[in-house]
Amino acid sequence: MLIGFAGLGRMGRPMATHLARAGHTVLAHDPGLDRVPDGITAVAAAELAATELSISMLPDGASTRELVERGLAGAGRDHLHVVMGTVGPAVVRDLAVAGPVDVVDAPVSGSVSMAETAALTTMVGGTDDQFARIRPVLAAMTAAQFHTGPAGSGSAAKLAVNAVLATLSQGIAEGLLIAEAGELDLSVFYEVLRASAAGAPYVGYKEEAFLAPDSAGVAAPISLIRKDLGLALDLAGGRFALPGAEAAYAVLDDATAAGLGEKDMAQVLAALRGRTTKKEALS
Repeated sequence: MLIGFAGLGRMGRPMATHLARAGHTVLAHDPGLDRVPDGITAVAAAELAATELSISMLPDGASTRELVERGLAGAGRDHLHVVMGTVGPAVVRDLAVAGPVDVVDAPVSGSVSMAETAALTTMVGGTDDQFARIRPVLAAMTAAQFHTGPAGSGSAAKLAVNAVLATLSQGIAEGLLIAEAGELDLSVFYEVLRASAAGAPYVGYKEEAFLAPDSAGVAAPISLIRKDLGLALDLAGGRFALPGAEAAYAVLDDATAAGLGEKDMAQVLAALRGRTTKKEALS
């Protein structure tokens, strides 16, 4: 299949590469890159309209809207665009109703390393027919595909997942601080945490990020999780209380102000330590 792909960032690059390796012809647009991976052809945004299906893995709603409304303006109604970036359900629903092409959303859950091994999970918002049409394509990039409902529902599911991840990250960080206050060896405590009732898979694979951040690399930066959590709070719209998410967002704000925005989300631990230092300085 001839597939267009917009956004070859840390997640999009391995995803597009998987499509090419699966035998698809991939035309990719990303003005921020000097070169594209082997097997992928770099094109201007407007050239993506020549494909029968296109995918965007862009960082926000504005760039996604620009691509669909301008870059795909000449594609026609037979063209299907899949929004895989986390942009929020409102943007997806607007584009699905008023955009120049058919639009579904399929944001992913997982890290860069999971993108590299095609181990991501994707949540798809669209009709049954649209889901059936794109599932084989998604299967080349992801390990699990869930049909969550109409367009926009995949984005809502992704925001809900990332709200859990944000509060879970803060919970791990607070547990480490409590263990530290009790003079425990943090590596020993983490073994206990991993084997405890709180030992979700996320706890296990984030161990290095929490205990040895300098060598762990960045799976998902604080800036990205902060953006997603902000979208989740906007979606809730004050209709109900989300005290955990609101507290986590405040810590992510602190982390961003401390210059940790491009560090891994496990660096909420450093942000909380910074809060402690400030409190001690004021007392």
